[in-house]
Amino acid sequence: MTRPFRFGVVAPLRTDPSIWRDRVRRIADSGYSTLLAPDVPRMQPAPGPMLATAAALTDLRVGTWVYAAPLRPAWMTAWEAHSLSLLTDGRFEFGIGTGRPGIEDELRELGLPVIPPSERLAQVRGTITALRDLDGPDLHTPVVMAVRGPKARALAAQVADTVNFALMPHESRAEVTRLAHEVRALGDPELALHVPIIGDEVAPFMAPPDTDTAAMPADSLAILPDDPAAAVEEIQRRREEIGFSYFVLGADFADKFAPVVAELAGR
Repeated sequence: MTRPFRFGVVAPLRTDPSIWRDRVRRIADSGYSTLLAPDVPRMQPAPGPMLATAAALTDLRVGTWVYAAPLRPAWMTAWEAHSLSLLTDGRFEFGIGTGRPGIEDELRELGLPVIPPSERLAQVRGTITALRDLDGPDLHTPVVMAVRGPKARALAAQVADTVNFALMPHESRAEVTRLAHEVRALGDPELALHVPIIGDEVAPFMAPPDTDTAAMPADSLAILPDDPAAAVEEIQRRREEIGFSYFVLGADFADKFAPVVAELAGR
């Protein structure tokens, strides 16, 4: 099945809230499908209130990109996700993963237990199970899982609506293609691609701050061209060859990338 293209924007709140609200409205007016908030404690407001605000301002879908499972009890995360689904009339997408690189140091700073990756994956499973129980038969909150290892990929193929691979910018196209084909062999989720680099610019919150764009492989999937026509061609190639139909980029690129969204969204 070939899914239509859609585009999401990771939009952390790093400025005056009124400036952020104006940006959210521009993103909605440009044809993007989804406004996404990262889960970064103490660096911005909590994702839930941000996303509820964005959903009230616009008709955008909203989502977490992504909740870090070790930061809060599973049931509390599921309750917040279910509540956002209800309050947005089903426009919330529940992104969750086991935590970004360096999450162990962050957990220690917050006074939270540091647990191994296998237990973090069990937290993800428990959170999704609790969300499905809260949703009941009349609501289905879409789940987006950020995955890496084979156990996470297998779980995502079973329970997620959308899969995003937690990739490093230097990884080859061949390796990412292999991961995508393995997931598609287990199920048929939507495949999302997190794109932190447009041209030679790196979006905040989307890649490590020391990312060296000059050192990226020529075929890196972490990069899209800054020329709109070339970007359109490359995005179509990535869907045809690998299966990616949902592309997520940083808010600093949203205006520049709007012509690409206008050309491809929904096709």
